[in-house]
Amino acid sequence: MKIGNIDIKNRVFLAPMAGVTDVVFRVICKQMGAGLVYSEMVSAKGLYYKDKKTEELMVIDERESPSILQIFGSDPEVMKQVVCEHLNKRDDIDIIDINMGCPTPKIVKNGDGSALMKEPKKVGEIVRSVVNVSEKPITVKIRAGWDDESINAVEVAKIIEDNGASAIAVHGRTREQFYSGKADWSIIKKVKENTKIPIIGNGDICSPMDGLRMIEETNCDAIMIGRGSRGNPWLFKRTVALLEDGINLSLPTQYERIDMCLEHLRALCSLRGDVIGVKEMRKHIAWYIKGMRDSAEVRNKINTIADREQMENQLIKYRDLISEN
Repeated sequence: MKIGNIDIKNRVFLAPMAGVTDVVFRVICKQMGAGLVYSEMVSAKGLYYKDKKTEELMVIDERESPSILQIFGSDPEVMKQVVCEHLNKRDDIDIIDINMGCPTPKIVKNGDGSALMKEPKKVGEIVRSVVNVSEKPITVKIRAGWDDESINAVEVAKIIEDNGASAIAVHGRTREQFYSGKADWSIIKKVKENTKIPIIGNGDICSPMDGLRMIEETNCDAIMIGRGSRGNPWLFKRTVALLEDGINLSLPTQYERIDMCLEHLRALCSLRGDVIGVKEMRKHIAWYIKGMRDSAEVRNKINTIADREQMENQLIKYRDLISEN
């Protein structure tokens, strides 16, 4: 499929997740078959004011190509300036996505993220201002609406399309739902029926069959996997195999899961340094080993470790124990 003038290898994408989809995890998911891997969301104001921590989120690896960077904000002029003066100059960025779906209070209270679902007029202004200056395709990620009384994804999607965006990702939950309850895929179907640009379905894809069902039920052009990929990057390869070839690949072995932990740990420490890498790796290890024998005990030990070598040794010891039984 294509987004604007950019060819995408397949229609199974990694969703943007703050604190999760850093460059290391994106590369792993890409190598595991994801067609497109979204960055963590980056503050447009942070870029505008040249905030150092914001700049650190901008690291992109050539193995991600084609790359997509997600930004958030609600000031059309700031968004425009950031794209024009900063993102257009980055050869390693292929697509720019605008977040209009994040439900977290600290984002919403500033009028950003899913708060924009309450302001369709401003949505149009933001998209138009960015599209007019961007040298790269612009996409947008939205939710079903603000709450059950204001389901307006179709209205907002049509505004986004009319103002020049190249694709829209739709999460089938409202802002008020956060990540609770069940995603309403019928909203994604309605958006698809009322627009002509590619629509990416998002919400509750935890298995290859979920991905297949979403495409069959909504006719969306691509699917986006978020929380289902944490500790499970194999989900991309397995979903692509089912969608493209009708093949049901087996689940990874426990040995493979721990091996991936080790690969992830080493790459993260190489990028961020041992102190930060070990700390950030704890949550990933918990996801990788979830459901395995003695995983709670291992997780508790991992959470007390601050040294990379000790963490590696603990994982290797666990892997060997699993292999013996």
